[in-house]
Amino acid sequence: MFEAFLLFAGGLFAGMLGGLLGIGGGIVLMPLLRFGVGLSPAHAAGTCILAVFFTTLGGSYRHYRLGHIQDGAMIPIVIAGAIATILFSLLFQRLATREHWLDLGIGIVFALVALRMIAEGIHRFPRQSRDESTHHEIKGTLFQKVTIGGLAGLLPGLLGIGTGVILVPAFNLLLDVSIKVAVACSLVCFCFNAFISSAFKFAQGFIVVDVALPICLGTLIGANLGAILNKRFASNVVRLLFGLMFAFISLKFILSSLRVSA
Repeated sequence: MFEAFLLFAGGLFAGMLGGLLGIGGGIVLMPLLRFGVGLSPAHAAGTCILAVFFTTLGGSYRHYRLGHIQDGAMIPIVIAGAIATILFSLLFQRLATREHWLDLGIGIVFALVALRMIAEGIHRFPRQSRDESTHHEIKGTLFQKVTIGGLAGLLPGLLGIGTGVILVPAFNLLLDVSIKVAVACSLVCFCFNAFISSAFKFAQGFIVVDVALPICLGTLIGANLGAILNKRFASNVVRLLFGLMFAFISLKFILSSLRVSA
């Protein structure tokens, strides 16, 4: 019972962070599942991506109600992401037999996420005008959108973690939308990718259902709360603080992979 409560609390926290920053929450859930619960890298990835689906589902719904989402302009990104997720989900089963490579890949991605969050936290701290931008139209060419979508399908399919590290800056910088709209669009795109990836990993036997259920409930509630906070809260300080924390977590994954391979 106590473990279920901790899993629910972890899911709640991951969902709030996901809704606030436009990430799937896997950066919180993966170390919880891997080092807190003690799941293998493959089962942690499968269970994580299912929970992340509920994070993105709850966050997407709330952002849709807030008017941050454009349906038509996102279709090429969603389709390209879905195709890429299918391809990399098929590759995941082979990678699952090399667990130290999974830990190493996740550690590297987490390190990149940490660097980005630290850089954005420092860069955006003096000025908040960009966060309050009213740029809602998703611009960019079809090639740009398909490329962004394809890259966004890599991480959920291959590692079971989110794509906010790719999608949020891509929407914001390449497709010229505001941070709040970029967060919303990132969650919607990743929602489709996470659903496909979790379906594959369930069929492959890499989801621990009794662990996933309390986490999924927490993420679904937390994502809605995070999306509400996104409308009212300057997220740069959160990015800086959690960037520093995730830098430590990425090092833990990398050291774990090196110990296994040794």
